[in-house]
Amino acid sequence: MPAQSQPARPTNPVISGFHPDPSVCRVGDDYYLACSSFEYFPGVPLFHSRDLVHWRQIGNVLDRPEQLRLPVSMPSSGGIYAPTLRHHDGRFWLIVTNAREGGGNLIVTATDPAGPWSDPIPAPGVPGIDPDLAWDEDGTCWCTVAGVSQVRIDPSTGETYGTPRALWSGGPGAKAPEAPHLYRIGDYWYLLIAEGGTERGHGVSIARGRTPTGPFEPCPANPVLTHRGTDHPVQNTGHADLVQAPDGSWWMVFLGVRPRGGTPGWHVLGRETFLAPVTWEQGWPVVGQVTSDLSELPWPLSPAPAEERRDDFGLGELGPAWISVRDRPAELFTSEERPGWLTLRARGGSLDEPDAVFAGRRQQDLTCRARTLVDPSDGRGGLAVRLDERHHYAIEASGTDVRVIARVGSLRTVLAERSVPAGPLVLALTVTEPPPPHGPCTGPDVVSLGIEQPDGTFTEFAALDGRYLSTEVAGGFTGRVIGVYATAGTVHFDWFDYEPLGG
Repeated sequence: MPAQSQPARPTNPVISGFHPDPSVCRVGDDYYLACSSFEYFPGVPLFHSRDLVHWRQIGNVLDRPEQLRLPVSMPSSGGIYAPTLRHHDGRFWLIVTNAREGGGNLIVTATDPAGPWSDPIPAPGVPGIDPDLAWDEDGTCWCTVAGVSQVRIDPSTGETYGTPRALWSGGPGAKAPEAPHLYRIGDYWYLLIAEGGTERGHGVSIARGRTPTGPFEPCPANPVLTHRGTDHPVQNTGHADLVQAPDGSWWMVFLGVRPRGGTPGWHVLGRETFLAPVTWEQGWPVVGQVTSDLSELPWPLSPAPAEERRDDFGLGELGPAWISVRDRPAELFTSEERPGWLTLRARGGSLDEPDAVFAGRRQQDLTCRARTLVDPSDGRGGLAVRLDERHHYAIEASGTDVRVIARVGSLRTVLAERSVPAGPLVLALTVTEPPPPHGPCTGPDVVSLGIEQPDGTFTEFAALDGRYLSTEVAGGFTGRVIGVYATAGTVHFDWFDYEPLGG
């Protein structure tokens, strides 16, 4: 049953869990926001809000196989990078990079942001990643990319005119100038970029010019947002986008992470979407303090949307929050074989394989519990928390046996194995705070895996240090995803639920 989520106070991040590289636009009183999705299908989650704080996912932009092809040969953290979402001339436009061999930049459009979105329009003349679209007063469209360079484009065809020309690459010596967004605000065109890399040195800088092609003068107070070298609980702040509210106020959405534990600190949920106020002084934006409490906004907040914490698999298709690794062939993910159940048919032999049959949802809470009722009588599969092929923990059932598997880098081991009665059983995992005492080597959390007895008690098989499922250990650009999978035969799942535990 859907659970009404009415938090006592609205908090940052506004979209928690692995939702990086936010791009936002407003149409009337409605805000829409898109994020990167990397190796997962469907791609580019799309959200709607009326207050910039409470967001509801209304779909995924790239939700058809003909829109998004992510081959098995593509490594994790490849795929869909950094969309820009804009509304122009009555249509929504989204430009994004498919960072795979033979991929490149592509454009899709829609009249309704909930979809359907068009088939992709290739933009082969647009180099690199992080493309942006901006229209000037006479209707000319400019595409700006990481680097930072710019080219004129016809977004309806993907045709470019001329060769890309350099604009402005940020502060002296700053690495990775990327995530450009171009805006006309007042008398100036503003060029907002990220720099410093998407790790602890991340930041946001801005420049302005009289035309969309420059020349651009940098803000004397750059970077306008960074938490590098501070003890702020939100780090890696960058990759931002600006939006103006109906009351005339300005706001910035940006990515950040919440490292926990000892040194160097480990973030496990991935890069999340945060919100901060923006004021203007002498023609330059000033970003306000990034706080966890967002209750002091200058307008009434909308009710928090109902959150689907439990899925009984009765609708015949998975909801928009569910994602799979690289693809989701209908013949391998079905509810037709056993109505009211999700049936998975194995393809890869383990979660180590890039074509593993897996369906999950992003871990969005620092502590949580996930459970599923599985019938493994015709195969082998279970419940897992995944970062990538080389970093995951799983509890797996096969016939009358249940085992816990840990994969960390080049090491793969079975940590526990027990016999259980034949028939359906409830697999469970919890993510909790590490027990005291805490010190410089304390990890961010503990992942416990086991089974739930008929009376509701949890029998733990193994408890594992969560640091090994963190970006600081595994690398890459994603975050944890918790879900169900099959690695042999056919496995049936009656329901899946996810519950935040607070913290």
